[in-house]
Amino acid sequence: MRSDRKNKAINLRKKGLSIKYIERELGISRSTLSGWFKDVKLTAEQQKNLLDQWKNGLILAREKASQWHRKEKDKRLLIAKKEAGQVLGNLNLKDKNILELALAMLYMGEGIKSTAETGMGNSDPLLLKTFLYILKKNFNIDIKKIRCELYLRADQNEQEIKNFWAKELKLPIENFRYVHFDKRTKGSKTFPNYNGVCMLRCGNVAIQRKLLNISKEFCENIIRMED
Repeated sequence: MRSDRKNKAINLRKKGLSIKYIERELGISRSTLSGWFKDVKLTAEQQKNLLDQWKNGLILAREKASQWHRKEKDKRLLIAKKEAGQVLGNLNLKDKNILELALAMLYMGEGIKSTAETGMGNSDPLLLKTFLYILKKNFNIDIKKIRCELYLRADQNEQEIKNFWAKELKLPIENFRYVHFDKRTKGSKTFPNYNGVCMLRCGNVAIQRKLLNISKEFCENIIRMED
């Protein structure tokens, strides 16, 4: 009977249970329960318990949402990795023309252009390893003769950073002759795993000119295909 359900609902409310719980337990709409409970007074302790439950529920809901978003992101990353693998699977990475085009596009974005020499600076060891590999493979550059410069923040340890880059790039530590500290960063802490910017120079301006021409003409050819 309706009166029995109402009495049961009110008794549960008087025990300090939430409207959401009673709604789920008895299958009664929230709007109906709100009307029945308008004269039910909860103690201060009951009100505090309900508030704590609401806060804990909110934290749990946020964590669940965060976990869902992480799972969805992982799925998207796996899809992107698979798609990248499919593209790379269609390329012959031993083809020197492909390697040279890759280096030319990399050089267009990251390479030295303001001086008459071939060089590249970056904070990502992977890009610099690629730069060195293709210089050696396509241009027979003796990478042991590469001149290296480091651009560091004021609080960084010069020797530690030299050791890091020498190991990463498999270059003699003697090649790291010049270290520049940014005085503007004095007093601010460097975030972990940042090893400054490493600049690599091989001097050969002919390589620079070739790479910049390849990248420029490649882009222009792509644009012309649209006409």
